[in-house]
Amino acid sequence: MKIEIRRIESLKDLKAFVRFPYSIYKGDPYWVPPLDMDDLTTLRKDKNPAFEYCEAEYWMAYSDGKAVGRIAGIINNRVIEKWGKKYARFGWIDFIEDFDVASALVKTVEEWARSKGLEGICGPLGFTDLDKEGMLIEGFDREGTYATNYNRPYYPQYLERLGYAKDVDWIEFRVKTPAAIPEKVQRVQEIISKRTGVRIYEWKDKKDLVSKYGHQLFELLDEAYTDLYGTCPLTEGQMNYYIKTYLGFVDPRFTKVLVDEKQKLIGFGVAMPSLSKAAQRAGGRLLPFGWLHFLLGLRKPEVIDMYIVAISPEYQERGVIALIMNSLNKSAIEAGVKYSETNVELETNVKVHSLWKDYEKEQHKRRRAFIKAL
Repeated sequence: MKIEIRRIESLKDLKAFVRFPYSIYKGDPYWVPPLDMDDLTTLRKDKNPAFEYCEAEYWMAYSDGKAVGRIAGIINNRVIEKWGKKYARFGWIDFIEDFDVASALVKTVEEWARSKGLEGICGPLGFTDLDKEGMLIEGFDREGTYATNYNRPYYPQYLERLGYAKDVDWIEFRVKTPAAIPEKVQRVQEIISKRTGVRIYEWKDKKDLVSKYGHQLFELLDEAYTDLYGTCPLTEGQMNYYIKTYLGFVDPRFTKVLVDEKQKLIGFGVAMPSLSKAAQRAGGRLLPFGWLHFLLGLRKPEVIDMYIVAISPEYQERGVIALIMNSLNKSAIEAGVKYSETNVELETNVKVHSLWKDYEKEQHKRRRAFIKAL
């Protein structure tokens, strides 16, 4: 097979790059496609504020005029500065079941990274840790979530053949909603609230949430996640971007805000009704009728996806996370939710894993970031 690698140069090319996975996964019951508009916004240099400190290039592989693979190369200069490792990233990686195609794509990114004076490469990762990250290595027969990637088993096998090794793993749990909140748990919650002065801030209006806590949410996220793999501080532009992109769509039932006696934000948890089925039915597009699938999927969810839980370091050892989890469980019970998907958690993040210790759960997926010295 003769393989041609083409750099993405135009918006038309970028749209083809975004749509490529459909040639592999269309109709696959486990793959959850992203919205085209989301990926296009993330990948465009004139749209994504991460380009204030990142640079990126994208390529597609062709054989006999047919697209057979894609890959993105990313350099996050803030991550390099923070962690002291001159590593590039690769992401948005997909290819047909042909080792030569995978090799041609990966070697293209490696050569690009070397030309930039970098010493290694890791991935799959996005521009920031708020993008999708990790390659599935366990759980190929389980439906994905809107916040994660999906890939076939040959993907990690090919990467290992190309000299890549484990950097970190993320694990995911499926957690059963309890039938009721035990009285003991409620009493403990009341004790914690009285002892710390912390309480759940009840909100209904998204404008109220944004005006009072929009920037505080992302400032707290930076503070709480600072020691986690691959993180770097968000810029003001990124905070504004994420407030506009995400906070306009959060669900008051499943977004919990924790404040102290002075109403200062000290923690939050964001969950959403699962968008997996809606995304599959929409086929990556909101128009003409894709939006209807998303709207219907939000009304009576059987599954919710956990996106972010963050607690101020000052309060992390004081048990206040229980207030968020209990409030979230109460809302899930009232809404008839059967299960929660935790999405990715670093395998070393035992504090987060401990949140599920008293629940009926299944650890059903594992993802990996691979690394290679150049």
